Amino acid sequence: MPFQIFQTESRSILSPVSGFLAEAGFTHSLTPARNCTFGCTYCYVPTMRVQAGLRPEDWRHWGHRTTFKHNAAELLKRELRPHQAIYCSPLTDPYQPAEADEGLFRGVLEAVAANPPRVFVIQTRGPLIVRDLDLLRILAERTSLRVSFSITTDRDEVRRIFEPHCAPIPERWQTAEALTAAGIETSIAMAPILPCDPEALVARALACSSGPIVADPFHVRAVKRSGATTREAAFGICAHHGWSEWLDPDFQRSILCRIAAAASAAGRDFGYGPGGFGLLAREVL
Repeated sequence: MPFQIFQTESRSILSPVSGFLAEAGFTHSLTPARNCTFGCTYCYVPTMRVQAGLRPEDWRHWGHRTTFKHNAAELLKRELRPHQAIYCSPLTDPYQPAEADEGLFRGVLEAVAANPPRVFVIQTRGPLIVRDLDLLRILAERTSLRVSFSITTDRDEVRRIFEPHCAPIPERWQTAEALTAAGIETSIAMAPILPCDPEALVARALACSSGPIVADPFHVRAVKRSGATTREAAFGICAHHGWSEWLDPDFQRSILCRIAAAASAAGRDFGYGPGGFGLLAREVL
């Protein structure tokens, strides 16, 4: 099914954060679109519904449509302040597939470079980000810029099941390497941790990045009692393929311990949950 792409005019573009992101140390989030055409099976955003600013057609057709906030760059010119620590984005990937044709995010980066905040973090899994290396280099000279690049498994057959619209794992490693080689502080976000060889995953992450390593397991209700949670589709996938242990809190803790041990042995910062994402909010030295 072709993606449905819409535009809207937003009244504001920066949102003061609370909860998870506030605990991590961010002051604001920036979401340039509503809904995401990556449509990952586990994505927590559609479970938030109206709390994520979604409309019923968004969560009913998650992954098949997106609505770009076409005036995002203009709004940023009014809303950016030097003290802000901005996370972009908790609700949609700024380099989702539809961005390739829309080209909205270059204007966002230009606006941020013109009036830089204290910290600007880009969370993405999209290799399209290398399109904007010229602007990222400029931005890195003016603020604490960090790219948190999502690589959730070392097994591409697992990626194809959970993330069919995302780039293959080898291409994502290459993207992280290109960002790091360009002098952009790059962290690897293993969130959620999909079935993998944890030691192999973290070893490759350490080799192709320069920033902290961050991880989070599936959001299961046994651990996360309220708020956003993993989508039901991912639970069904785990049951069908014999991966249900990856939903078990005790097993999740064991995987986190293994990743933490590998990162510590390499002398690299590692964290999970709000504390892990707090590593991203620190100013780049």
